[in-house]
Amino acid sequence: MKQVGFFKSIHFKFVLIYVLLILIAMQIIGVYFVQRIEKQLVTNFSESLNERVDLLAYNLEQEMIIERDEKMPTLEVKVQSILTDFLEDADVRVIDKNSRVIGTTNINNQQLIGRRITDIPVKQALVAGFRDPGKVLIDQQSGHRMLVLTVPIKSGTNVLGVITLEASMESVYDQLKQINNIFVKGTVIALSITALLGIFLAQTITRPLSDMRKQALEMTKGNFTRKVKIYGYDEIGQLGITFNNLTKRLQEAQATTEGERRKLSSVLAYMTDGVIATDRKGRIILINDPAAEMLNVPRETVLAESVLTVLGIEDEYSLEQIIEDVDSLTLDFSTSQKPYILKVSFSVIQKETGLVNGLIAVLYDVTEQEKIEEERREFVANVSHELRTPLTTMRSYLEALAEGAWQDQEIAPRFLDVTQTETERMIRLVNDLLQLSKLDSKDYRFIKDWVHFPSYFNRIIDRFELTKNQNVTFIRNIPNQETFVEMDEDKITQVLDNIISNALKYSPEGGKIEFDLSMVNEESIKVCVTDQGVGIPKENINNVFDRFYRVDKARTRKLGGTGLGLAIAKEMVNAHGGEIWVESEEGIGTTICFTLPLDKDFKDDWE
Repeated sequence: MKQVGFFKSIHFKFVLIYVLLILIAMQIIGVYFVQRIEKQLVTNFSESLNERVDLLAYNLEQEMIIERDEKMPTLEVKVQSILTDFLEDADVRVIDKNSRVIGTTNINNQQLIGRRITDIPVKQALVAGFRDPGKVLIDQQSGHRMLVLTVPIKSGTNVLGVITLEASMESVYDQLKQINNIFVKGTVIALSITALLGIFLAQTITRPLSDMRKQALEMTKGNFTRKVKIYGYDEIGQLGITFNNLTKRLQEAQATTEGERRKLSSVLAYMTDGVIATDRKGRIILINDPAAEMLNVPRETVLAESVLTVLGIEDEYSLEQIIEDVDSLTLDFSTSQKPYILKVSFSVIQKETGLVNGLIAVLYDVTEQEKIEEERREFVANVSHELRTPLTTMRSYLEALAEGAWQDQEIAPRFLDVTQTETERMIRLVNDLLQLSKLDSKDYRFIKDWVHFPSYFNRIIDRFELTKNQNVTFIRNIPNQETFVEMDEDKITQVLDNIISNALKYSPEGGKIEFDLSMVNEESIKVCVTDQGVGIPKENINNVFDRFYRVDKARTRKLGGTGLGLAIAKEMVNAHGGEIWVESEEGIGTTICFTLPLDKDFKDDWE
C-alpha cells in the first residue's frame, strides 16, 4: 500500500487545525481588544484636550471682559502669555469676535496675528456659538493624524471669540503599535506552545491508528497472528481491542471458507459441464476445467476478468441485462473448418435481502443439436411442392430418352435442352427458397451503410443496359442531388435486380422502361420502375407479392421465373423500414414502386 505523505497525514491535519483554531481565536480576541483600546485611547485624548481647552477658554474670557486702560498690557499680549502656559504641544489660535487672530502657540505662524479668519467652523462658532465636537484630519505635510477642535469663548450668551486647536494624535497610535507588538509576541508564544501540545495530542491518536493500519496490511497478506498494541483503555483503546477480536474471527472464517472452497472445487472438477462463478461486479472468481477447455482459455489468466469479456458478449449485453432479463444465450464460436456452438445458462446468486452477490454461468456444448436443427430447417426450406413440376418434366423427358428417343437426332437435342432448362429453374428455385428462409430467420442481419442513392441507382441501370439482349429503351428520371440512404447495398441490389429483370422479361421489342427517383417527403424516397408490358389484371395485383404466385404461370415458367422474386423483394424492403407496391393496367404496362426511409438528422448534416 502506498505510504501516506506527511502533509496528507492525520497527524499534520490535526496539528494544523489545532493551531489554526487557536490563531483564529487569538485574532478575533486581538481585533476586539485593539479596537476597544483604540477607542478608549482616542476618547481619553479627546476628553483631556476638551478639558484643557475649556480651562483656556475660561481664562481668556476673564481677560476679554476686563476694561483696559493705557497702563494695562494689551489683550494680544495677555492672550499670548496665557497661550504660552497652556497646550504647548498643540497648535492653538485665539480669534476675537471680529474674526481676527489675536494669539497663536505656533511661533512659525506669528504673522497670522491680526489677520481675519474666514473658516466656516469659526464663523459658525462666532455667529451661533456652535462648538465643533472634534474631528480627525490628516496633515498634508507630516502625514500625522490631527484632532481639530473649534470652541467658542462665551460670557453668558455673548460670544467673545473662538479657540481653534490642532493636536497631533500620533502619541495615541504609537501606544497602539506598542500594544499590537506585545499582542503579536504573545500570539507567537501561544501558538508555539499550542503546536507542541497539538503534536503530543496528535501522537496519542495517530500512533494507535498507525498500528491498526499495519495490522490491516498484514491481514491482506493472510497474516492473522499479529495483534494491535493497546496504549490505553479510552475510545481508541477499545477500537484496538475490537480490531484484535475482528482479526481472530476473520481467521476462523477464512479457515471455514477455505474448507468449503476446497469441497466446491472438488465437485466442480468432476462435472462434465462448464461452470463459471463471478462476484457481484461480474468478475470471474472460479472456473472449472471443462469451462476453460470449452472457451479455450487458461484458468489463471481469466480470474478477475469480466465474464462478459471471456464469453465475448460485452458489446451486446451489460451485466445488468444478464442479471435482469437473460436466462440463457447461444454463442457461436464456429470457424470455416469446424462448427462450434455453446449454450450458456445464467443463474443469479442473491442474499436473503435480495442483494445480488454474484452470477453462475453453466456452459453446454450444443454444436451437434444446432447442426441437426439447421439441417432440419434447410430440408423444410428445400422440400417444396414447387419442385414437383420440373422434376416431373425432367422424369418424362429422361424416360423418353431412355426408351430410345436419344437415337433420334431431332428429338434428342430438344429433350436435353428442356431437361437442362428445368434443371436451371430448379437451381434458381432452391436459391430463392434459401433466401426466403434466411429472411424468415430471426438471426438474419443486414450490413447497412450510408449510400449516395442516385449514383448507386444509375450504376444498377448501367449494368442492365450493357447486358440486355432485346431492343428496349431506358429512360431515367433521376435528379442529381445529395440523397443518402442507410441500407444494405447487396440486399437492395437484389430487390432492384428482381424488379428490373421482370420489367425486361415482359417488355416488348422496341418498348421503353422508365426509372424514377423522387422525394416523398423529408423522411423517405420513392423508387419506381415502369415497363410497357402486358400488365397485370386488377384482381391479381394484390397477390403478386405472395410466394410462388404467378399471373401467367405458363409464360412465367417459360421465361424462367420461380414466383419468389417479388416476395423476396417485399421482405427485404420491409426489413429496411420501407413499403413496396404495384400499379398496373392490363395491356398498357406495370409500375413497381418502393420507398426507403431517410434519417432526418443525417439529412440535415449533408445539406
